[in-house]
Amino acid sequence: MEMVPSTMTEMWTTMGSTIASFMFIWAIIRQYCPYELRRYFEKYTHTIMTYFSPYIKISIHEFTGDRLKRSEAYVAVEAYLSANSSKTAKRLKAEMGKDSNNLVLSMDEYEKVTDEFRGAKVWWVASKVVSATRPMAYYPEQEKRYYRLTFHKRYREMITGAYLEHVVREGKEIKVRNRQRKLYTNSPGYKWPSYKQTMWSHIVFEHPATFGTMALEPDKKKEIIEDLVTFSESKEFYATIGKAWKRGYLLYGPPGTGKSTMIAAMANLLNYDVYDLELTAVKDNTELRKLLIETTSKSIIVIEDIDCSLDLTGQRKKKGGKAMADDEKERKEVKEDSGNSGNSKVTLSGLLNFIDGLWSACGGERLIVFTTNYVEKLDPALIRRGRMDKHIELSYCGFEGFKVLAKNYLNLETHPLFDAIDGLMKEVKITPADVAENLMPKSPLDDAEKCLWSLIQALEEAKEEAEAEAATAKKVVEQGQDGGGVCSENCMAEKASE
Repeated sequence: MEMVPSTMTEMWTTMGSTIASFMFIWAIIRQYCPYELRRYFEKYTHTIMTYFSPYIKISIHEFTGDRLKRSEAYVAVEAYLSANSSKTAKRLKAEMGKDSNNLVLSMDEYEKVTDEFRGAKVWWVASKVVSATRPMAYYPEQEKRYYRLTFHKRYREMITGAYLEHVVREGKEIKVRNRQRKLYTNSPGYKWPSYKQTMWSHIVFEHPATFGTMALEPDKKKEIIEDLVTFSESKEFYATIGKAWKRGYLLYGPPGTGKSTMIAAMANLLNYDVYDLELTAVKDNTELRKLLIETTSKSIIVIEDIDCSLDLTGQRKKKGGKAMADDEKERKEVKEDSGNSGNSKVTLSGLLNFIDGLWSACGGERLIVFTTNYVEKLDPALIRRGRMDKHIELSYCGFEGFKVLAKNYLNLETHPLFDAIDGLMKEVKITPADVAENLMPKSPLDDAEKCLWSLIQALEEAKEEAEAEAATAKKVVEQGQDGGGVCSENCMAEKASE
């Protein structure tokens, strides 16, 4: 029994001496043995170990062929593991996401986590390879980061198929949920060749509008929300019917009825980016296609006041017998002036192809929204169903819309003055913007009742103006009849202005 401690001591001493000798020899080899020779031995040692090992390893590198762009697979895996590794990993790193305001937790280097999929256990390791070449004085060492997936070979088909698809899909969804949404606008085409100038410039999209704050009738609001949500969940349906996954919305109505606010509410509901396309800055149809290609999925492409953007109104209906000659003349003028970047040469045909041509199918899950104050001016080909699938009229404010604004601005759901406002609104046309302006307190001393009286006064003034205009028009008509004939529209307008 007394020999046991001595034997254990000798064993540990021998083991420690052996390990120390091995580490010393390995340090000498790393310092004096050529790198190529060491790589040769490591390669064949790895081959031998792989032959006897029952496990398969897959590496997903951060950069592949294009060193300037991160691998989409790596980004998806990083997002997937950031959501799953934070629950099990012991060493994490916290970083601000590229397109996020929140801290993102991910696996620290050389950390290992376990994941399960349909009963199969897999292991993920975050690792890196440091370049063998010595860095220059002004540049750090080149590091190549990658994730390594390890699993048993009996699960090869399931892991390389269903599991990796699951990881990429979940990673992309997590990335979309965590991203910071953006508002884009197109840069003039002549600036693209300059340094770091892109087709689209952007800022963070932080518009607070929601459907809950919009002055719309409840039934109309519900209809629009259901239409948008159904579209966002219909990827399989659009593939089945053979249509590109996009939908067009035409928002029309008088100024101040909330068309821009509607776009912001749509973006906030679906968590989409917004591309505000300024057609007058687009040189020609080719440039328009390039801009379309550069947009991303889960986005809204907006052309506001399209009736004012370019000459895209229904002029074709007025060409009559000279239509073909005029079209030919227009083509020649466009060809001659193609080098002039100051004027937009986007045509109606080019815009139609942008909406529903072959190029419109690139990407997916896009909304295309046009707004206009004068829908009757637009060419019917531009707004027909299939291009602008849903037409939404945003008209003057009704009593239901007023109640929404009263709740938003004054936190009122009922008040004795509501009946008077309801009666006036049935007689007078007033936009939601005008209602909101009157309901907004102008000083800390303004209470809800004072704001409501301000609105009532504005409605009464609008009623008086409408009655005065009606009386003037009636008088002009009577004067025209007394003159022995019916006055023309121009005559009536001149007399009304007098």
